[in-house]
Amino acid sequence: MHIIQLDHLTLNYAGRVIFRDLTWAVGDRDRVGLVGPNGSGKSSLLKLIMGQVHPDQGAVIRMRGISLGYLPQDVQLTPGRTVLSEAMILPPDLDQVEAELARIEAQLADPDVYQDSDALMRVLARQERALERYEALGGARHAGHVRDVLLRLGFQPDDFDLPVEVLSGGQKKLVALARLVVEAPDVLLLDEPDNHLDLAGKRRLETFLRGYNGAVVIVSHDRYLLDEVATQIAELAEGKLTVYPGNYTAYATERELRRLRQQQQYVAQQKEIARIEAAIKRFEHWASIVIDERHIRQARSRRKMLDRMEANGEIIERVTERRQMELQINGWRGSTKALEIERLSMAFGDDLLLLDLDLLVRHGERIGLVGPNGAGKSVLFRLILGELAPLSGEITIGPSTQIGYYAQQHETLTPWLDRSPLEMVRDIAPKSEGDAVAFLLKFLFTYEQTRQPIRTMSGGERSRLQLAGLMLQRPNLLLLDEPTNNLDIPSMEVLEQALDGFEGALLVISHDRYFLDQVVDRVIELDGGLLTAFEGGYTDYLAAVGEPV
Repeated sequence: MHIIQLDHLTLNYAGRVIFRDLTWAVGDRDRVGLVGPNGSGKSSLLKLIMGQVHPDQGAVIRMRGISLGYLPQDVQLTPGRTVLSEAMILPPDLDQVEAELARIEAQLADPDVYQDSDALMRVLARQERALERYEALGGARHAGHVRDVLLRLGFQPDDFDLPVEVLSGGQKKLVALARLVVEAPDVLLLDEPDNHLDLAGKRRLETFLRGYNGAVVIVSHDRYLLDEVATQIAELAEGKLTVYPGNYTAYATERELRRLRQQQQYVAQQKEIARIEAAIKRFEHWASIVIDERHIRQARSRRKMLDRMEANGEIIERVTERRQMELQINGWRGSTKALEIERLSMAFGDDLLLLDLDLLVRHGERIGLVGPNGAGKSVLFRLILGELAPLSGEITIGPSTQIGYYAQQHETLTPWLDRSPLEMVRDIAPKSEGDAVAFLLKFLFTYEQTRQPIRTMSGGERSRLQLAGLMLQRPNLLLLDEPTNNLDIPSMEVLEQALDGFEGALLVISHDRYFLDQVVDRVIELDGGLLTAFEGGYTDYLAAVGEPV
């Protein structure tokens, strides 16, 4: 049963058409993965459904009485509140009933009411109706429900009193999600709810969403999550929405098959059109030599045939490859031992983070570093880079090893924040202005963006710029800290292909399980200050630790 319908929507923003004549329907139990390149309008589409943005044309039709819950990309929590108090904020309907009960309590304490039997009976009747409404909305169970949801999303009872200011970005999203689902809306609209979650957090989120009693529309770049949760994929690209049944893997396969079929049909139709046009020219030529009404009618008939095909939308479009960044990290043959760590320990004050770690990274190895948030993965990278001094132990970089570092928060771009990508490229590698601009265009920057300050760029743009910098540095040991954060799926696939052809060693921190399965051949888990190694990709790691695959 369709509970939301989008009817021929057109949306323009700053003079640009985001999408045109878009039609779509969401069913009451759908699990929809909304995918598409950055900037294609996915967040705008969610805001249209919520009514926060209004279309230039068309309409959003919601079934009467359905409720919507919306989790934006950037969550704002109330400073000074605890995890529990923030999650306990009452839904609007329940808040109204509690306010009504408070007013009734005040009236019952008023002598003019309790001394007047008729007035007292009226107020007591109102109280009874309000209490029935309070019970129907789950008011008495609200506090317990909030605690239960927080626990299911991975919070511990000891976390309930933490101030929201100390939470990670992922934890803040989970608090906002808990507050949302306690209201039990008929449709959850979630804009990248998995951002900044660690692997355990993502697994809990998947379990939670699979069991949600309602419809879910989720924007995510996590292909593994989309495989686990989605029952259909809605692809928004180039202003068009295309729906595919099944999860992400089914979508990727079906999309490629559709593109192949379309290309085959396009080639066949173009041959037929060429044949018809040749016949038209032949009949027109004969008619010009010998005035023959029969030749003129035949030419006119075939011309009308082509015109009807075009008018009826029967002309098959040629399959065009979407423009993607052109990333190629070549690397080169370096030391057999690219990196060796022996008996490494690290502490901050009395907090011991790493304890007697040993790790050997050989040339050509592909290693994924996983572990809970706060386990010390990024700290380990900073120790390898020499930005921090260890408490004890040795870190040896191979004599023929050149490190290329991708920072999760784009810190490698800091020296150029007030300068342009063009200046950055020419600082890293000697290039003419024209060559530097041409290089940046390959990373999907516009000509104007090559001259804009880097600090004005989005997260996705900064991610692509960091990758461009790595390509220029020609490293043979890559330390990548969450490289897929902020990248859309097409850019992730380009990165995976580039790493597949990279000659050198790779040590990558990632919570992107699909990416890990594609890229690494060994997984090392950092937890409780210790390293544990597992052969294979992420799926093999799950099997080894006894998690369901």
